[in-house]
Order: sequence, then structure tokens, then C-alpha cells
Amino acid sequence: MVPSEAAAPQLDVDQILADPGVRIVVCCGAGGVGKTTTAAALALRAAEQHGRRTVVLTIDPARRLAQSLGLTELDNTPRQVKGIDVEASGGELHAMMLDMKRTFDDVVLQHTDPAKAQEIFANPFYQAMSSTFAGTQEYMAMEKLGQLHARGEWDLIVVDTPPSRSALDFLDAPARLSRFLDGRMLRLLLAPARSGGRSMFSLVTASFGMFSKVVQKVLGAQLLTDLSGFVAALDSMFGGFRQRAEQTYRILQARETAFLLVAAPEPDAVREAAYFAGRLRSERMPLAGLVLNRVHTPTVPALDAEACLAAAQRLAEAGGHDGTVDVLRAHAALVQQAHREQRVAARFTEAFPQVPAVSVTAQPADVHDVDGLRTIGAAVSRP
Repeated sequence: MVPSEAAAPQLDVDQILADPGVRIVVCCGAGGVGKTTTAAALALRAAEQHGRRTVVLTIDPARRLAQSLGLTELDNTPRQVKGIDVEASGGELHAMMLDMKRTFDDVVLQHTDPAKAQEIFANPFYQAMSSTFAGTQEYMAMEKLGQLHARGEWDLIVVDTPPSRSALDFLDAPARLSRFLDGRMLRLLLAPARSGGRSMFSLVTASFGMFSKVVQKVLGAQLLTDLSGFVAALDSMFGGFRQRAEQTYRILQARETAFLLVAAPEPDAVREAAYFAGRLRSERMPLAGLVLNRVHTPTVPALDAEACLAAAQRLAEAGGHDGTVDVLRAHAALVQQAHREQRVAARFTEAFPQVPAVSVTAQPADVHDVDGLRTIGAAVSRP
């Protein structure tokens, strides 16, 4: 449980997963806190216990999600997870991992004619942007989430985001794209293509005047032509993508979305969760609660650390009780760790006292299969 000195309302995850009005659950938090495992466990529970047709989308390129679901790989197309217990519930579970280049290619194919699409695919700037350009992953994540939502075939979409500061880029994608599209340099590059008539490069040169000569000298004429051709080819498609990204952003603000912060009782992870909670609040996005993973709980919490250490000292001095001494000292160490974790967790619950929270006891081993996911799902969702 979260610490009694800063008690938070109890988070009822089952209520969220069973609610037909909730269509998107977004799991976010720092790296290494069990976010991917939590997302997979929630998706599995939604399918098995609540009969929902669920898809879990990971934006994190780590392979843990596929491995835990018994899949050899994940790609940009939802793959059904077999061998789960959905006979009684009638649910389904599918999983996928964002492939940003393939998603970008799909956008181009969907919103341009085949000839224009091939022209875009062949452009060196497109090849670089669709694979490595900073921010493309977040733009395409918004696009993919919007596509899944628009298809209407999923009862629930569970999104596993990158570590939280990167996940903020996921939230910022529409605004960042708008700034890019409205930038002065881009408008200059688009002006010739919208004019028509004269050659691309001569019009770009006319638009830039003396500045274009400097750009030519630094970049080279062919590179500048490639850039202007890339921007012109993507002009209409970018406008449509911006509109769809902004629509997805509004969906994330709607009641059909539930954000779950995932953290561990460690200072950096709790600090990240608090930072993200503040952003969600300022953006008017629905924060459903906090999942605090890997919490340590003594089996006999009434037996405090000081008493254990004192008893261990007396037995050690008496001799002949080595096993009991070790047990008492181990219990004392666990109690002290639990108290430290409670103090760390209190930093979040004191700052956000109205945010419901649930704690998940640390597991003896890493989760690597469906049974392990069921265990986590049951722990997260207990009333």
C-alpha cells in the first residue's frame, strides 16, 4: 500500500478495464519501472477477465512485450495472442510494436497517388526523416493511435509509451508538428512549389535571394533541390497529418482515455511520475491513477526493525542462535527498506492527494510469460 501518512484513494483498475466507455489506457513513466509489463498485464486482464477485444501497442522498441506474450516478434500489424484463457469471457488480445518508417510509408500511400508516393519514397530527405529524424517516432505514434481508434474494431487500446520525458514528446507531437509546418524556412521552400511554372530550383533561388546562394554554397545545389522537392511533395499530406494528430490529441483529453502513471518507489522514478502528473493536469488530460511497482512489504509488519535488531544482538551474544539472528536481521533490513519506500512514495501522494494509487509487491523473479502477467494483472487490479 502507499504510506499511511500520505494515504491516497485506492485505485480500482478493474473498474477502468471493465468500463465500456474507456477505450484507451495510456501507461507512462520512467524507464525500468515495469511499465511495459504493466501495460501487457492490463491488456491481458481486460481480455481474459472482462471480455474486451484488446490491442496493446508498445512504442518502446524493447522486446520484452513479445517475449512475455509468447510471440516470436512484434511489428506494425496487430498479432493475436494465442493460448490465453478467453473461452468464458469472449475477449481477444492482440499486440503490436510501432514501426515508425512503415507507419510513415502507410500515411504516404493513403494520402497520395501511387506516382507521388514513389517520388516521396525515393527522396533522400524522406528516407532520412522516416527512419531517424528526431520526433518522427512520436509523430507516428500519434498517427498509429489515431488509426487504431478510427478503425473502431477494438474495445480497448492499451499504449505502452517510452520513458516519460520521451513520452512527453508523444503528447507534444501535434504542437511540434504545427511549429514545423508554420516555420519561416518551410514556407519559403513551399512557396515555389505552390507557384508552379518555373523550375523548382530557380524558384527556390528567387525566394531566398542572396540567402539561397549561401545555402547553395553550404549544402550544394542538388541537396537544396532534394530538400525543396521533399517539402513540396509532402505539403498536402503534412496538412492532413497535422489535422489528424490534433484530433488524436483531443481524444487523449476525452473521458474515453485513462492515463496510468507507472513508477517504482525510487526518487528518480517518483520525481518523473510527479512531473508527468503535473503536465497531464495542465493539459487537461484524464489521469486515472498511479501504479507503484516493486514495493517491499514485511510479512510481519508489527515487528519493527529496532526490536528485531536488539533481539538479534542479544541472541548473537548468547551464542548458538545463528539462524534466528540472520532471520531477525533480514526482517529488520526489509522493514527499513519498506519505510524508505513509503517516504519516497509520499512525495507523490502529498503533491497529488486526489490521485488514486495501488501498490504491487516486488516479484521474486522477472515476468517472462503469460502466467507472470496474470499475477501482475491480479496484483494491480485487486480491490
